[in-house]
Amino acid sequence: MDFYSYPARFPEPQLPAGPPRPPGGLPTPNPQQAPTSPPPAFIPAQQTATPFAVDPGAISLCLFRNTFIWLRNGSSFWYFPIFVGPRSVAGFRWNGRFWTIFGVDTRQIVSFTCF
Repeated sequence: MDFYSYPARFPEPQLPAGPPRPPGGLPTPNPQQAPTSPPPAFIPAQQTATPFAVDPGAISLCLFRNTFIWLRNGSSFWYFPIFVGPRSVAGFRWNGRFWTIFGVDTRQIVSFTCF
């Protein structure tokens, strides 16, 4: 028998069920979860800052709600969280024109308020 007379047979690649997930267990953001309207037109007054990382349990009360966030680097913005992990929050950040996918480490959040 000639080696070249038989087609090579390789197993079909096995694909994971569903879309790939980002590392760290964060969910793949779904565009249907993004807000369909802009956030409120005002900037709320900042509440008392916390000296340490924001508690994930506290910010989880803001899931799927318009939330204003102040970061340690001085940035502040409207946010729409869709996932809270042990040390991070994933969701959508308002850039002034539309919502963009954004994740942040809870240790970088100074304070937040949701509506």
